[in-house]
Formats: sequence, structure tokens, C-alpha cells
Amino acid sequence: MRARCQPGGLRLPGWLRGLEPLDWLAAGLLLAGLVAAATGALPRKDTVTTLGRVLPLVLFLGSVFVLAKLTAFAEVFDAIAARLAIWAGGSFLALFALCVVFASATTTFLNLDTTAVLLTPVIVATAKAIDMPPLPLAMLTVWLANTASLLLPISNLTNLLAANRVGLTPVEMAARMALPQLASILVTAACLWLFYWRRGRRGSDRYTRPPSHTPKDPVLFWLSAAACSAFVLLVLAGVSLPLSSVACASLLVVPFAFRDRKAFDIRMVPLRLLAFVVGLFLIVQTIDRYGLGRLLRGLVGTDDGVGGIVRAGTLGATLSNLVNNLPSYVAVETAVPVHNGHQLLGLLIGTNVGPLVTPWASLAIIIWYESCRNQVTVRWRRFAATGAVTAVATLGASLVALSATAG
Repeated sequence: MRARCQPGGLRLPGWLRGLEPLDWLAAGLLLAGLVAAATGALPRKDTVTTLGRVLPLVLFLGSVFVLAKLTAFAEVFDAIAARLAIWAGGSFLALFALCVVFASATTTFLNLDTTAVLLTPVIVATAKAIDMPPLPLAMLTVWLANTASLLLPISNLTNLLAANRVGLTPVEMAARMALPQLASILVTAACLWLFYWRRGRRGSDRYTRPPSHTPKDPVLFWLSAAACSAFVLLVLAGVSLPLSSVACASLLVVPFAFRDRKAFDIRMVPLRLLAFVVGLFLIVQTIDRYGLGRLLRGLVGTDDGVGGIVRAGTLGATLSNLVNNLPSYVAVETAVPVHNGHQLLGLLIGTNVGPLVTPWASLAIIIWYESCRNQVTVRWRRFAATGAVTAVATLGASLVALSATAG
């Protein structure tokens, strides 16, 4: 039961009592970053540069979450999940393969945090519908939310930063990361089957197919499906991410306003995530001015070949599990020599597929746990142990694939 007042009888306002620990963490990070900027610990020029870099990401994240939330409210994801269970025909192996494809596609085209927010409850509901333990499907979601996020700039915040740094268009980045992404997904799928899906882990040998899902409002359903499809096509066509996400989210706002205003909720805007991102960027930039950059430059080296790729990827994965992948990428990125594109992509792989060990390693894990903690029992020792094996295996396979195409 949530405490209603502080020691001494001081009663907190209702909106403060409703805040969760992650809300306080995000607010604290944002406040610390703003204090650093206001006091000059982070000079004004660096503050302006940092905010100029992060604000397009904030605009993209805010609008893509609105797009995804409205799409979920229109029951597009529920219909897809039910259809996957029906297509699998009662076979767990077929269901596993379809869910791997679905989770990978959602992560690739709608961002890993969107997968954590929206796909997790759908997957858990699917497990209940077919009388299956929810943990195997839940683990599939959280692992692939991280390891399937290499292909496009929209797949991960770190990808957006890397694409800008190396000057890759979405199509060029997809071509460059296709083999590492394939290797990462295949190895992740193998580990998922070994640790969570093999016979004896998932329950019965077969399941009873659920009925098909009928959306309550077919008009909103098809408009939402069309908006998501348009978003993907715009991104692949090279339209800027913020413009694409804002345009497609705006297309849904009007019909929802007329047909179902209950869809609108302040929680559809990821305020905690936005505060977290802005605060982290400002703090990491501040710390970098006071010696962190020199240390990381020594660790990452200057080699843009196989050795440098492995060093950058390993360093990124290690720091991600110690701290968090977003500040780890931002910090190490500044240590990678400007023209070392291969090494930067190695770092990107490390910070994307490596953070599977600790509960705080990526924001996707934090969001995932918040989404399923009341429905799925997570044993963190097993989570860390299986995640460590999977992280090492996927990191190794992806770095080998990147090195093979480095030229």
C-alpha cells in the first residue's frame, strides 16, 4: 500500500503520491542537468550544442509514442497477436518463430521502447489466452527489444545519434547493419529457446488456438494501421524522423478526437522518458568535461579495424550494464576518433545488444519490467545469468558480422 504522508505528518499532494521511483529518478536527472547548465558547470555553448542534438530526439520520441499508443488503443497490436497465435496452429515452435518475427519487426520499425511499452502487455495477454506461462513470451519481448534494434535509425535512440555522426541515411544504415542484425536475432532466438522455450520450460506441448480479434472500431483500426505503415514508408524514403512521426501521429489525432476521446491521456506522452533523456545528455556532457573523456579515449583506442571494433563494442556493452546504455553510448562516442566509422558502429552494437544483464542496463528493460511486474515473476539472478550468456553470444556474433563487412 502506498504511503499517504511523510514522517511528521506532512501530507504530499495527490499527484506527488502517484509518482513512482522511476519518475523521481527522471526528475532528479533532469534537475541535475539543468543545474549544471545554469551554474556554468556545463558552459553555455556546450549546453546549446547538447540541447540542439537532443531536442529532435525528444520530438521524435514524444510523437512516436503518441502514434504507438493510439495504434494500441485501436487494437491493432491485439489483432496481430491473436492472429499470430491462430497462424501458429497450436504449435509452440511456430508460435515462437512468429513472435520472434513480430517482436523484431516492432522493434525495428517502431523503436525498442515502443516494443517494451506496448508489445509486453499484448504478449502477456496472448500467453494467458493460450494457457501458457507468461515468462517465455515476456523474455522474448525484452531481449529482442534490445537485440533487434540495430537496423534503422528509428530502432533505438543510440542509432539516431550514430546515424548523424557517420552520415548514414536510413537505407544506407540498414544495408550496413543488415548482417549484424540478422546474426543478433538468430543468436538471441537460439538462447531464448534454450533458456525459456524448450520443452519443460513453456508448459504443455501444444495449445488451443484463441478466437480471432475483432476491433471495436474498424475505422480507427484501419486508420491506425495505415498511419503506422505510412510512418515506416516515410522513414525508408528518407524523410526526417521527427517530421515523419509528427505527421503520422497528427493524422490519427483528428479521427480519434471525433470517434473516441477516451484514447487521449497525459500518460500517452512519455514525460518520464523525455526527462530521462534530456537529463542524461546534459549530465554526461558535463562529466565528460572533467576527465571522463580522456579515460575513455585511452580505453577505446584509435584502431578502426577489427581490433578497434571489438574494443569499442566490448566497452560499450560493459558500461551499459554498469550504468545504462544511453549515457554509455554518448560518453564513449566522444572518445571514438571522428573518422572511425567502423569503430563507432561497433560501439553501437555493444550498447544495443549488450545491455541484457542488469535491470537498469537499458531503458527498455526498465519500461518492460514496469509493464509486466504485476503479471510475470522475474527472478533477477536467472535474468542476469541467462542475459549474460545471451549478451556475450549476440555481441560476439554481431561484431564478427560487422567486421566481415568492414572492408
